[in-house]
Amino acid sequence: MVERRSVNEVVFNIFNYTFFILFTIICVFPFYYLLINTISDNGMVAKGLINFYPRGFQLKNYYNLRNVHGLGTSFIVTLARTLIGTATSTAVSGFVGYLVTKREMWHRKFAYRFMIITMYFSAGLIPWFTTMQMLGLTNNFFGYIIPGLVSVYNIIMVKTYIESIPAELEESAQIDGASYFVIFLKIIWPLSKPILATIAIWCAVGHWNSFQDSLVLMSGAPKLKTLQERLYIYLTQSSNLAASMGTSTTGLSEAQRQEMLNTKSIQYTVAMVTAIPVLCVYPFMQKYFVKGIMLGAVKG
Repeated sequence: MVERRSVNEVVFNIFNYTFFILFTIICVFPFYYLLINTISDNGMVAKGLINFYPRGFQLKNYYNLRNVHGLGTSFIVTLARTLIGTATSTAVSGFVGYLVTKREMWHRKFAYRFMIITMYFSAGLIPWFTTMQMLGLTNNFFGYIIPGLVSVYNIIMVKTYIESIPAELEESAQIDGASYFVIFLKIIWPLSKPILATIAIWCAVGHWNSFQDSLVLMSGAPKLKTLQERLYIYLTQSSNLAASMGTSTTGLSEAQRQEMLNTKSIQYTVAMVTAIPVLCVYPFMQKYFVKGIMLGAVKG
């Protein structure tokens, strides 16, 4: 038997599907636009002729990235800081967020409120750099990891989520003689996957896109430069070259001038390279991310 729908339901469904299709297109099109401009003929890209589909297919822009000095090393550094930084920050935020839910914790309320207060103050770039220098974290790989170990916002999210977990589960484990660490590891951690996955995504994206700490802290250690800064240097050099060639192009063919002056394609390629890893990871974490955001945002 076919279910008959009212006119209002049909109109609502049409409006609903239309709205979400348009919203999806608005979200996806910027990445699609970047992609088609990186694989199209650079001359057409420079003239703004690529809008909806690629023309003159080529992968030269991506192939040219191999000429960026130190790109491979910077990629390894960025990947290492993303993996290590995400794992350590998620673990620390998860455990601290669990501890501040325990009434038995010494001065729990004071510690929690003190952490929240720190969110309202920022000393600025110079005191931050001075502190990092004093701690020996300049020109040091751990300068990427240690400052991000504790995030008050992540701790608040974890605390709120854990408070939604039935207390009877912990009480049963305590009766069996389990310690707080065992309870966290065997019960709380598995049940907190949604919020921990959410935090992991935030941390991973932050580490992958981080630029300022590499620029400020690693000035004396070129081998520790991140991918973002290395690509920024490449983009800046290309722009400066284009500016200088604007007044002097003697001895170069028209094809060479077009290739070297086409900074727009370089910008698109750099943006695409930095965005691809995030776009690849998010679909696999989406279900945890949505659930973590919804439950972690409920104030208990």
